[in-house]
Amino acid sequence: MRHGLGSHFDYYEIAVRQFPQQVLPTELGLPLTPVWGYGSIHDPETFSYPAFTIEARWQTPVIVKWINDLKDPATGQFLPHLLPVDPTLHWANPPGGVNGRDTRPTFIGECPGECPPEPYRGPVPIVTHVHGMARVAQESDGYPEAWYLPAATNIPDGYAETGTFYDYYKRTSPLGDLWKPGAAVFRYPNDQRAATLWYHDHALGITRLNVYAGTAGFYLLRGGPGDLPPGVLPGSARARARGGCHGSGTYEVPIVIQDRSFNDDGSLYYPETRGLAPELADLYVPCGPFPPIWVPEFFGDVMVVNGRAWPYLEVEQRRYRFRLLNGSNSRFLLLQMNNGLPFWQIGNEGGFLPAPVQLNSILLAPAERADVIVDFSGVRAGTEIVLLNLGPDGPFTSGPQTPADPATTGQVMQFRVVRATSRDTSTPPHRLRLPPIKPLGAEDVVRRVSLNEEFSEVAPDAGPLAVLLGTFRPPGSDTPLPLHWDDPVTEHPEVGSTEIWEIYNFTMDSHPIHIHEILFQVVDRQPFDGPPRPPEAGEGGYKDTVIAPPAEITRVKMRFDRPGRFVWHCHILEHEDNEMMRPYQIGPMPPDIPRR
Repeated sequence: MRHGLGSHFDYYEIAVRQFPQQVLPTELGLPLTPVWGYGSIHDPETFSYPAFTIEARWQTPVIVKWINDLKDPATGQFLPHLLPVDPTLHWANPPGGVNGRDTRPTFIGECPGECPPEPYRGPVPIVTHVHGMARVAQESDGYPEAWYLPAATNIPDGYAETGTFYDYYKRTSPLGDLWKPGAAVFRYPNDQRAATLWYHDHALGITRLNVYAGTAGFYLLRGGPGDLPPGVLPGSARARARGGCHGSGTYEVPIVIQDRSFNDDGSLYYPETRGLAPELADLYVPCGPFPPIWVPEFFGDVMVVNGRAWPYLEVEQRRYRFRLLNGSNSRFLLLQMNNGLPFWQIGNEGGFLPAPVQLNSILLAPAERADVIVDFSGVRAGTEIVLLNLGPDGPFTSGPQTPADPATTGQVMQFRVVRATSRDTSTPPHRLRLPPIKPLGAEDVVRRVSLNEEFSEVAPDAGPLAVLLGTFRPPGSDTPLPLHWDDPVTEHPEVGSTEIWEIYNFTMDSHPIHIHEILFQVVDRQPFDGPPRPPEAGEGGYKDTVIAPPAEITRVKMRFDRPGRFVWHCHILEHEDNEMMRPYQIGPMPPDIPRR
């Protein structure tokens, strides 16, 4: 491969395909579930939900050819989505053609056909984002409008096969001549601190469905001055895993927790309608303002861990390192062991904390990660421990809430303790000395942004039409200015600048806010009518996702090192897909960048 990148890098060709997987318990005789997942294009056995973990090394770039292979292997024809796609959102919109892609479809005159319209059944757009990758070039970040369809034999005439920014990035990327129909080639520099990253789909207006179908996997970055030497943490020897806890097998275990629902035939269930009252049917888009299929949040009734429903993991009487990820669409998790066994949190999204923190419970919003050590050495062999979820079965707010159903979503997985097979030589967590964290220094700019909801004037009690990010009107006032995805860019930091963003939440719920391209430090949180308070115990160091509670200002500090077009958004995927995402531009606006 020749593109001035040298020869020192890792290269993968990874596709997304559809396949059946045993997600539901086998002992109950339940059927396989059709899912989507990533895998090596050269090895069909590697396709899995969640995907196999990408192991990356500090300062060794990774180059990936991401392939959209969502098509029938026998005929080469595209596969429709497993789930109902709302064609009325501001989304990738392939049927709109080149001039109508990446828009909310418009209709002139009478509502065409039935109202509400039928779900979209055409070829599915995807684009992959490595979540938490910092200082990546804009063309490799997985920009929502850089999507592409599979190279299928039956793409309908007039359909756009790529997003607006796919064409732009193919032209400007140093790897652009490797981009072929149905694929894009991205480069990841891996020059940040060792950390727990993950990758998932990020296509405009359809991310919630593509991720729910299975397009997610871990990306672990190791080595460098931000890591610890081998042998200090658990994970240097192999352990035994039982119960189908996919991906386990060492004393270091990545664990992604997601909530899902299933139909009687084992297929994934996702709502086919928002469920508005019949008298509001004429308010459906395109006849009115309400998207007919989109739901404001989704909460499943089955807890799925590493692609298996309510699994168990056999653990020895020793210390384990768990890389925890909340991969749910909307659900906040409040994790706790049912026997009171504590967690020692040593890291979060941006790598290690300043020092280990002992916690009885861990709160994780969607996309947040926690790097923890759990010590089973003092637990009697034969003990069964349940990892509980005490978070709510609904939107997360700031006050007391009813915990999840203890018979279903209140249980995550089980640990079955067995005798140790060897001596544990890892360092006890309270004695760990974690790598130092470089402070960001003084800020150059303080920027105020807002979180907002949009309601229908004729049916204000029917829930939000959309959830929005924004600024203030005028600047310096206390009046929020909600903005849509395609409004002009309002966040325009300079290259090399350090900024504090003050995130004002004017909604009723907490939102996990994710900012692409950078890692930030949490400064504080402040109620609208009260004093500021410091970050939570597990929020030290650097993060890429932060919980912004309602009626509060959440402050984060970050440095912008590289020019380009990126996005910031809520990581409640239903919100992200319906306007709660905004582009931002680091450095000068290129004269040839696509504009509406």
